Amino acid sequence: AWRSLLLSVPGIITRSAALNAAHCTWSGMSENPLPISIRPETPTDHPAIRDVIVQAFGQEVEANLVDLLRQQKAAVISLVAEVDEHIVGHILYSPVTIETNPRNRQILGLAPLAVLPAWQRRGVGGALVRNSFEICCSLPVDGAVVLGSPEYYPRFGFFPAVKYGLRSEYPVPPEDFMVITFQPTGLEGCSGAVHYHPAFSWLDV
Repeated sequence: AWRSLLLSVPGIITRSAALNAAHCTWSGMSENPLPISIRPETPTDHPAIRDVIVQAFGQEVEANLVDLLRQQKAAVISLVAEVDEHIVGHILYSPVTIETNPRNRQILGLAPLAVLPAWQRRGVGGALVRNSFEICCSLPVDGAVVLGSPEYYPRFGFFPAVKYGLRSEYPVPPEDFMVITFQPTGLEGCSGAVHYHPAFSWLDV
């Protein structure tokens, strides 16, 4: 079972995690154009994170989802982006299940990714995604899926999940549902519908 990722000292990776990262198929990070600090969230960050999400989406549904995922111990990775010690962005990953997964591949779902409107298109979202990939590569994670803009996410290495025979549980265009793999074996053997954590359906996200 997944458990919340607890990183009390950001940037420290164990030897076993480093070995996992050495086999990661993701190519690595690029320089952030701004002095952006990325770190794991802490409980004291929750009000600021909620404000970021509400402002980014213009509603409370996604913020309520994050609260519920925390309550369900399903926030596997949850990072914040800071500029001048102010939280301006947030990213969260939770576990997903795949209809056909005979080799028990461990897959996460990226959702949501939120950046304050005033800080959008300034590299904050990209910094969150790239740093989250570094963590995924240090964990026994085979890949991640995202439901989002096909104009945005492919720049990080995401590609249409349909190439693996995967489809979203939601009725969306196939190009909007994407996947990235972190291990050489990829998602071999996986196919069918991908289901997010039940919290997504509880809130009708």
